[in-house]
Amino acid sequence: MSAFRQWAYVLSLLVPGLSVAAVEEGPQSQAEVKNDAAVAPGPYCTNEYADDLSALNPKARELEQQVPSYTFCIRTMATYECPSYGPDGNIRKKKRKVIGHGTAFAYKTQNGETYVMTNEHVSDWPNVTDEQNPADDVPAGCKRVADSVKIVDDESDSFDRDDIQLTRVVSDPQLDISILKTKSKLPVLPWKIGHSSGLKERNVVDVRGFPLGVFKATNAGKVIAAYDHDEYKEWDHVDFVIDALLSPGNSGSPVFAVSCKTGEFELVGVYHAGYTQGSALNVVIGIDQVRELMTTFKRKPQNRAISKVDLNHSTRMRVVNGSKTSLAPFFPFGNMIAAVRVRNDGTLVYELLNKGFPTRVYPVLVMEDLPSSNDKVFGVMGRIWIGNRQGLKLYKWSDLDADDQEQFDRLLDAMRAESLATFDLRDADRDAETSREKFDLSKKLERALQKASAGYADLASNTVEFAEKRGPQPGEMPVDIRSIFAYGEKHEGFPTTIARWGTPPEKEEKPK
Repeated sequence: MSAFRQWAYVLSLLVPGLSVAAVEEGPQSQAEVKNDAAVAPGPYCTNEYADDLSALNPKARELEQQVPSYTFCIRTMATYECPSYGPDGNIRKKKRKVIGHGTAFAYKTQNGETYVMTNEHVSDWPNVTDEQNPADDVPAGCKRVADSVKIVDDESDSFDRDDIQLTRVVSDPQLDISILKTKSKLPVLPWKIGHSSGLKERNVVDVRGFPLGVFKATNAGKVIAAYDHDEYKEWDHVDFVIDALLSPGNSGSPVFAVSCKTGEFELVGVYHAGYTQGSALNVVIGIDQVRELMTTFKRKPQNRAISKVDLNHSTRMRVVNGSKTSLAPFFPFGNMIAAVRVRNDGTLVYELLNKGFPTRVYPVLVMEDLPSSNDKVFGVMGRIWIGNRQGLKLYKWSDLDADDQEQFDRLLDAMRAESLATFDLRDADRDAETSREKFDLSKKLERALQKASAGYADLASNTVEFAEKRGPQPGEMPVDIRSIFAYGEKHEGFPTTIARWGTPPEKEEKPK
């Protein structure tokens, strides 16, 4: 290498953007290099959104310093009524109050009202507490009797005369988004709504919120995964994952990215949860799914990863075949176990087994699901037996009031769906190891089954309570479950219309 070329090589290392060729070719080429640099994209900005906050233009920085804060600390309060038994055996009702704090942001004004957005889990306490829907320090089985949502200064704000009351407009538990409004005039978001689909790994994000409800804070982080499907409990939406250091109280915080086109912030999501075993793994609801709710205020249920299958003759045969070929005809139902077996006459017999199963094997409920002549119908409600340790007691449809009939209708449909999902999962498991696609399908079916089962916890619990009150009593002649299955063996021509058992005939033609 010549002495001049060695010098050019060293200079190219010291001066960013200067090539060896440019140094060798002289001043004219160096000017061309400068012109090229002037029109080249800015640093860390090669996609729709920037990888560094330095891409934010000076005007945007200045505006961000000048506009009043559009994020707020919100306080949600709820009062629960909790029943219990006193020493005298009478029911007592004790009230408990719960308070929570989170973040919300104002995004538009309309007809003299300001609209504010946050997470549904921030603004809404459960109507009734249970294992799936807890409230802080409130036991299961308590009913919400009052609640309120308002803007406060922070978690320690005890002066309520300047609090701003909020009213709910719409809540979407699947999206975990809630929109509220107030007649007070509030500063609103000065930035455009962006496109969460345009985010890439390593894009920088800016989060505004109230960590722990203590103070207003701004935090920055990077997108570490541009896609994550959230299926926890009722949630069913697309997230992206960031590594910003966020805390409880940040829920509902707006998340911004820097547009490479304008150099300005754009709203790309709403922070709503963190991974319990990750120190800085936080998930953000992509704004693309929220845009319509923000303008129409109408909840639109999202498509589940596994779509709900129609209950008809075709799906019934999948359950029948699954029941015939399975050595374990059991499936989950809430926090209990259920079973389905097919009788010789084609009747499906559903059982809800007691909470002690398999230590104790008696059912608390047995339902007949009779075959129908209508191909669009899964089956027809047959006889119902309520059980306890003594055995089973037969109930005709006419023995039940309207609320009980509605519950048993729902119960049978839920058991049909759960048994179908269980046998579909078992079929998928057989091929799960043959390809990645089939393995992923098996995992999706499993998650969908677990989520659906958890949603039936109240139905299962109500059935247990019904059985405790209405099961066979001492002195009554209970029915043995073996006789229910033997009935089908003795009467191969069991009719598909069951008015004789007290069920309205028209239910056979009623699609489920």
